[in-house]
Amino acid sequence: MPFPVLPAARRRPHGRRGLALGLTLALALASGLVWGGAPAFAQDGADAGAADGSGEATAPDAPPVLAPLSWPLPPVALAVEPAKRLFGAAPAPAMGKREAIGFYSNGCLAGGLPMASNGPGWQRVRLDRNRHWGTAALIHYLRRLAGDSRRLGRNGILIGDLSQPRGGPMLTGHASHQTGLDVDIWYDDMPANRLTKEMRETIPATSLLKPGTRDLDETKATDSLARLLRRAASDPTVERVFVNPAVKRWLCRWPYAGVGEERKWLRRIRPYWGHDDHFHVRLACPPGMASCHAQAPPPPGDGCGGQLDWWATDEPWDPAKQEPPKPPLLLADMPAACRSLVEP
Repeated sequence: MPFPVLPAARRRPHGRRGLALGLTLALALASGLVWGGAPAFAQDGADAGAADGSGEATAPDAPPVLAPLSWPLPPVALAVEPAKRLFGAAPAPAMGKREAIGFYSNGCLAGGLPMASNGPGWQRVRLDRNRHWGTAALIHYLRRLAGDSRRLGRNGILIGDLSQPRGGPMLTGHASHQTGLDVDIWYDDMPANRLTKEMRETIPATSLLKPGTRDLDETKATDSLARLLRRAASDPTVERVFVNPAVKRWLCRWPYAGVGEERKWLRRIRPYWGHDDHFHVRLACPPGMASCHAQAPPPPGDGCGGQLDWWATDEPWDPAKQEPPKPPLLLADMPAACRSLVEP
C-alpha cells in the first residue's frame, strides 16, 4: 500500500554561533529559518539542497522571506544580518582568483562564471533567481552532460539552480549550493522548442512519484532518464548525485545498471529527502583548490540492498523525529575569506 507523503526533513547547517544568543534569536525571527538536521542514517550529512523539489521551500511556520539588501552593503550589516541576506544582495561575481571557498553548505564563490541560458542540449529555468553561477569545473561539466544527453535519446537537460554570483547561503530553498559546485537538473526532458522567459519562470518540474505517495510512478521512469543519471554520476569530477529514495531503488533494479565493477556509478547516487522532480549533482573539490573543503566519500558499495532499507521504514518520514530548525548562518560563522566578498 502506498505510503502518505510527510514533510521532508530539514538539514543541519554547519558552523559555530559567533554572536550572543539574544542577537541570534532576533535574527532568526527576522530572517526566516534555515534547514535543520538529518539523521545519521542518511549517510550524506546535512547538505543535499532544497528540502523539496521546488528549490523554493521554506519552513511552514517561517516568517515571510525578506527582500535582499541594497548593494553595496552598509558596513553595519556585516555584523548583524544573516549571511543569506548579505550574499543574496550581490548582483555580480567578485573578480579575482577563481575558487570555491569552504564547504558546500558553509562557503562562498570567488570569480564565479555564468552558465548561459541556452546552448547545445540545455536550457536554464528560473532565470530571475540569478543563481546561474559556478566554478569553471561545474560549467564544463554541464556542457559535457548536455552534449551527452542528446546521444542518450533525449533532447537535452533543463538546468535549475547553481549558485549565487558570490555563492554563500541563499534567501530561499537550499542549504548547500554555496561554492559553485552544486547544480539542480530536472528529470524532465528538455522541450524541442525554446522556452519563453515566462515559461521558464512558471512551468513546474514533474515529480517521478505517484501523487500522495512515496512510490515511483513507473510510467515516468524511462530508460533514457536512467541512462542520463548513470552518465551524470559516472563523470570523474562528480562527488555525489542526490535523488529521491524511490529513484535510487529504481536505478538499483534497472536491467542495465551493470554487474560487479560496472555498478560503481551507483555508489555516487545518494538517496535523500525531496529530489522527486530534480536530481542534484555535486562536484568534488577541483584539483589544487586548497580553499575548498571536501566531503567524506560515500560508504563503500553500490548503496543498494541493505543501505536502502532505512528509507523503506516510516522513521525517515516521521516529523516528530526531525530536528527543529536552527538559527541562520552568520558571516562570523563562515570561512574568513568569504568576508571580503561582501565587504563594501
